[in-house]
Amino acid sequence: MKSDLDCRGLACPAPVLKTKDLIEAEDSKEIHVTVDNEAAKENVSRFLTAQHFQVSVIKKDSDFEVIGAREGVPASQEPVEIETEAEKKRIMVMVTTDRLGFGDDVLGRKLMLSFLSTLKEMGEELWQLVFVNNGVKLTIEGSDVLKVIEDLEKEGTVVLVCGTCLMHFDLLDKKAVGETTNMLDIVTAMQLADKVINI
Repeated sequence: MKSDLDCRGLACPAPVLKTKDLIEAEDSKEIHVTVDNEAAKENVSRFLTAQHFQVSVIKKDSDFEVIGAREGVPASQEPVEIETEAEKKRIMVMVTTDRLGFGDDVLGRKLMLSFLSTLKEMGEELWQLVFVNNGVKLTIEGSDVLKVIEDLEKEGTVVLVCGTCLMHFDLLDKKAVGETTNMLDIVTAMQLADKVINI
């Protein structure tokens, strides 16, 4: 069974939410989701991959058709992963600005570099690092803290960058680290986190 979904003109996270609703309502083996921007394409692709679909993308003029195909076990019968060991504490840090504090911008940027560099001291408890609003500017080419964020990602921290924010600042093509994300992913991560720190 094939399902088609037109999500053009919808702001984040609507394309992902509509895709999620469609999967829950229908046991589709193949889903075609049409979106009109890069952020939505990445978000829908990642969501379908997480739902065990094989994903491919076809560019059609200014639009993207994200195709998810699933073989074998129906969604309702997929095996559920069960944790056999006690989970480690999960800390989510949400960065909403490109500087720390108010008063002096130069000092604020230095403090942000120091803060992000020191996050590694959390060890394995640092679970996700999420950049939204002006914070996404820290993840682009030429950022003073890019290397620090890349190192955290290499060490296992999940780095998520708000797609809507990147598009707002016209920085989607300049993102150099992390996965483009949407508000559904962020809210879900908040629910799963043991602690959320907002900067």
